[in-house]
Amino acid sequence: MKRYILIFFLLILFAVCGTLLLTSCAPSAKGTEDYIRIHVRANSDTTEDQTVKLAVRDALVQYLTPLALRVKSRDEMWALMEEKKAEMKKVADDTLYSCGYPYLSAVSLRSERFPTRTYGDLTLEEGVYDAVIVELGSGEGQNWWCVAYPPLCFIAAEETGTEEVIYRSWIAELFKK
Repeated sequence: MKRYILIFFLLILFAVCGTLLLTSCAPSAKGTEDYIRIHVRANSDTTEDQTVKLAVRDALVQYLTPLALRVKSRDEMWALMEEKKAEMKKVADDTLYSCGYPYLSAVSLRSERFPTRTYGDLTLEEGVYDAVIVELGSGEGQNWWCVAYPPLCFIAAEETGTEEVIYRSWIAELFKK
């Protein structure tokens, strides 16, 4: 009988230790208030509008990357985005103009509902997030988005010693392993 009691207590001990180990190793869940998203919404879904959306994305990422490197908090990033809103619009409009598009952009900072998205080990749950919205023309086409804070989707070119921005994909990195 003592042997069964000892086995029972050992099983409980292993279950408790296993549960504690699993919960302590799990990534901590952050709330939607911990992130700032950035969206570039195309004028339409035509090939041309989707292509210029990516050109605007590249120009905005190149503009924002050195600024984001100095940011230490979410509130500081939000303040920076508010301060640089007019410059972001100018970057987007200049890109549209240089590519020969007749429409302009609109840049706003607001809270919006987003669906659940998973990228590698990070899952952003469905919810309302603060976001920088860059609408090109009517803004009715497919969008590109990333997380502006913490800056998860791009790294600074100056860290790599090149002049171009390097995009990181957590999904691609998973497949490389």
